[in-house]
Amino acid sequence: MNLISDLDLYLIGEGRHERLWQVLGANPVDGGEGWRFAVWAPNAREVQVIGDFSGWWPDDGIAMHPQGGSGVWAATVPQAAAGQRYRFRVQGADGRWTYRSDPLAKAAQCPPENASVLFSSAYTWNDEKWLAGRAKKADHHARPMAVYEVHLGSWRPGLSYKELADELVDYVTDLGFTHVEFLPVMEHPFGGSWGYQITGFYAPTARFGDPDQFRHLVDRLHQAGIGVLLDWVPAHFPRDDWALARFDGTPLYEHEDPQRGEHPDWGTLVFNYGRREVRNFLVANARYWCEEFHVDGLRVDAVASMLYLDYSRQPGQWTPNVDGGNTYLEAVSFLQELNTSVYADQPGVIMIAEESTAWPGVSKPVEFGGLGFGMKWNMGWMHDTLEYVKKDPAHRSYHHHQLTWPSCYAFDENWVLPLSHDEVVHGKRSLMGKLPGDRWQRLAGLRGLLGYMYAFPGKKLLFMGAELAQESEWSEQFGLDWAHADYHGDVRDLVRDLNRIYRDSAALWARDTEPGGFSWIDPHDSGTNTVSFVRHGKTSKKLLACVANFSGIPLHEHRIRLPRPGAWLEVLNTDGESYGGSGIGSMGRVRTDADGYATVAVGPYAAVWFVPA
Repeated sequence: MNLISDLDLYLIGEGRHERLWQVLGANPVDGGEGWRFAVWAPNAREVQVIGDFSGWWPDDGIAMHPQGGSGVWAATVPQAAAGQRYRFRVQGADGRWTYRSDPLAKAAQCPPENASVLFSSAYTWNDEKWLAGRAKKADHHARPMAVYEVHLGSWRPGLSYKELADELVDYVTDLGFTHVEFLPVMEHPFGGSWGYQITGFYAPTARFGDPDQFRHLVDRLHQAGIGVLLDWVPAHFPRDDWALARFDGTPLYEHEDPQRGEHPDWGTLVFNYGRREVRNFLVANARYWCEEFHVDGLRVDAVASMLYLDYSRQPGQWTPNVDGGNTYLEAVSFLQELNTSVYADQPGVIMIAEESTAWPGVSKPVEFGGLGFGMKWNMGWMHDTLEYVKKDPAHRSYHHHQLTWPSCYAFDENWVLPLSHDEVVHGKRSLMGKLPGDRWQRLAGLRGLLGYMYAFPGKKLLFMGAELAQESEWSEQFGLDWAHADYHGDVRDLVRDLNRIYRDSAALWARDTEPGGFSWIDPHDSGTNTVSFVRHGKTSKKLLACVANFSGIPLHEHRIRLPRPGAWLEVLNTDGESYGGSGIGSMGRVRTDADGYATVAVGPYAAVWFVPA
């Protein structure tokens, strides 16, 4: 007699089990004692479960039994109890025995140990108000979104999920961000990394506590009115022989063809997106984090590497698809299925793509031929803008197009403007470290960059440390330069004000995806390294003008044509004395002349915002 129902086995075989984690992995026996273990290993000769409940000697392994022809093996262990460690002992198709972590383990040992841990949540949520509001306000494009990107292990090294639920929540609330985005919290072997090589897709890392303590962190953020996004990695997985690689002695989760199953850049393995059980593992995993941990969205990593068969491959290292092209058709279909499934199941959740090419329709609905993401990181804007500001101001006029070109595709997708973790590691230096000049000039340049970014179309994302004007590159060992919290407190004050004014100014977000939400005042002033533009809200009264001076020379009488006659108020000046600037400005107010022009003053490296009085 099977331990798993015929319906569950049928859905697993079809790759359509929406709550796979409730069937596979380890789950308490309903109405009885002990735990039921189940694992998909269709080519295994034999499978055992072994753990604290049985002793760890091979002879003590508890035999698991095939569940029909499904490829699933299962066993019930009456003596198993929460908190105990376990592994699967698998004799693969090649006859070799290996000890494996559970692919659907809900908890794991703290690395470098890698056994799975029996865990059943007893958490009581207190975020009903947040979830109800999220479901009613599902249109993220018509709302402000300012994201604080966090690597939990290095924000303040040594803090647990429970401690972060106090310190991080208070910090993000004070700065006024609408969301946090956590770099991967799924279990991964190497703590000195970002966390993108995942071995435990269903387990929050044990480095900071247990899964319910992570739930508490999410809950506290929601109670404070802050959304939670997770980085999620369906593009690849590591080769560790205790995890997913050749799980049953054959390429099971990875593609059997090395040209599709191995990633040349990262030395990792690539999921087989054409295998329905593998797709089910990933789609159910995305739903798992949204359902079980109440997260508000997933940022899908390395989408470009999934879409192209020739990604980072030379001729002869890849095989065309059935149409003779380089599109990985099964990966496209998987991403469409992923987004369709998550959106259908989780009202108000947002799916975000990190996709670095010009693939069309990443954030277009699936029914219109798109991939179905809600938003996409604007890597082009990030690259062009950072390349521009790294240059000496004397040379920037020759590269003015790097400021203006992003406006040409500003509405091709639903964008997030990221100043992300990718730009502060591997010798790229911190944001402060990229900027030329002395310390005052670099601080002014950073403030001006942030003011320009917050005014440009797209949602906002800042990696932790930007608000501290972090001098050094990211380090998992030392964390952020908290010594600069007071020394560079002016920048943190600016970020707080940027978030406040941004949230309160509908012109900056209500029409982020509409071409009518943006118009240039003057995109051509390369001689002064200056751009000026207007953001438009839903009504003619909702306007905000931005002037960004990327030169080191103050502009005392800079003429701009404003779209509405009369007085305009200066609501933000990154060169303000309160932010450590020189204090050059327009005395808080300007007025248009008979021709619609106003004369404004803009400090060096500064961005200034005006709204109608």
